Amino acid sequence: MSHATDLADLATGFTPHPIDSAIRYREAGLLATAPLWQLLDAQVAARPTQLAVTDASVDELGSLTYAELGAAVGRRAAGFAAAGLRPGQRVVLQVNNSLTFAVTALGLIRAGVVPVMALPAHRIAEIAHLAVGADAVAYISEDGRRGFDFRDLARELVSLTDSLTMVFIDGDHAEFAPLPDADPAAISLPDSADPDLPALFLVSGGTTGLPKLIARTHADYTFNATRSAQICGLTNADTMLVALPAAHNFPLCCPGFLGILTVGGHTVFTDNPSPDSAFEVIEKYRVTAVALVPALAQLWCAATEWEEADRSSLRLFQVGGAKLAEPDAQAIDLAFGDVVQQVFGMAEGLICYTRRDDDRATIHRTQGRPMCEADDVRIVDENGAQVPDGVDGELLVRGPYTIRGYYRAAEHNQRSFTADGYYRSGDLVRRLPTGDLIVTGRIKDTIVRAGENVAADDIEENLLTHPGIAQVAVVGLPDPVLGEKICVAAVSPIGFGDELPRLADLRRYLADRGLAAFKLPDDLRFVSALPVTAVGKIDKVALRGRLTEATTPA
Repeated sequence: MSHATDLADLATGFTPHPIDSAIRYREAGLLATAPLWQLLDAQVAARPTQLAVTDASVDELGSLTYAELGAAVGRRAAGFAAAGLRPGQRVVLQVNNSLTFAVTALGLIRAGVVPVMALPAHRIAEIAHLAVGADAVAYISEDGRRGFDFRDLARELVSLTDSLTMVFIDGDHAEFAPLPDADPAAISLPDSADPDLPALFLVSGGTTGLPKLIARTHADYTFNATRSAQICGLTNADTMLVALPAAHNFPLCCPGFLGILTVGGHTVFTDNPSPDSAFEVIEKYRVTAVALVPALAQLWCAATEWEEADRSSLRLFQVGGAKLAEPDAQAIDLAFGDVVQQVFGMAEGLICYTRRDDDRATIHRTQGRPMCEADDVRIVDENGAQVPDGVDGELLVRGPYTIRGYYRAAEHNQRSFTADGYYRSGDLVRRLPTGDLIVTGRIKDTIVRAGENVAADDIEENLLTHPGIAQVAVVGLPDPVLGEKICVAAVSPIGFGDELPRLADLRRYLADRGLAAFKLPDDLRFVSALPVTAVGKIDKVALRGRLTEATTPA
């Protein structure tokens, strides 16, 4: 198969911007014409000796300058090309925060190969679904040194996936191939890329079942990184700590690793975000910026009472992935100085930030405003009519860096996008006259647990295969640490007996079925019956109210 054929196959099932919109965005200077890898090339040329990336994880201490990072990425790209990977082909990348992640992700993009950015917490159910959906030809991961052996997952994946022909493993690769390197001078690498084709795939939070593929192009992701870095005021003097899984859009490009790359700053990766470890990293490397989800931010705030490491270098403390409560935002500023920034958005596109020059009340109370003047935001009622400022409604969005459709998901796209191209976020928001948004809830049946979007129906479908469950509903209940916890309400089969499954039993059962750890329930309630609506559907609003009342002290 030729490169052109691979690129044509990549475009199949991808929804680009309409031609008139693409022209308008490009004429406004919002969409780049260069490939995403030129972000690194520019910094290698401008500041070759400046520190680019550091690995502060337990197993892989080390640093690379920009010249060294550029050389490592070139070797890795050449290695993939020598192994037979071609531009336009897709591979599933599942690697923990590390230098390996940075070099391998950028190496794939430099080779024109399109990585599917899987999370370390994903297990076989999600990985097989992503590999099949992307028609992936390779899987890239690591050995078992961090507690989970990804080689076992790879063995199962190969047996389930017809398209997969290669597996590369970092570390002890067993029967698989090691991560490849080769001399880029001896290997032909692409000198350009179509800026409007996918450079990488992000993974949706799985708001309806298993995760979907989000195609981010060279053009729109370059803008995402560059504009985010501008809003956050990053310079080459900044050091960003990437403590959340780097495959997430938030720590990858908001501004994250790619954003700080646009200004020639320094990224420090850690796979241990606990405050006792992370505070030492902040002190050692004089970290100036970090991005966390609310649950971790709460933990870091509490830890300032007993952790003595010097954190005074921090000037930007981003919190996103779930709504940050106003008291928690105030607590972060109290603990770390006036550093908090709220970030609200989605891997599908739209990103909102509070600004550095906003007053503290706005920063504490709102989730920010869109980062681009071309972000076309509508807030509508249940009938699709636009609501005035100050009134809750569903957030719809389209714009230069917001996708027009999930990859190869035509049926789902009919539900998730309007006929005129707006993405239905499922978020309930209220817009203030200033343009700032306040997130007030969700429309979709989604639980936001510690920053991860968890689809209730994914868990429900798996639980219904358990012999001890006849009916089930999964809902999110308020939790002071997680934001929402996953609660299972179940009805046992008639005549099942007294040996009902316990929470630990169901967690093991779901894990054995390949569900990621962040999808495992936190609470289990057996009930005599589930409430239903007038048309016979499970009434989750009523159920959530009952379960909340049952756990609220009198």
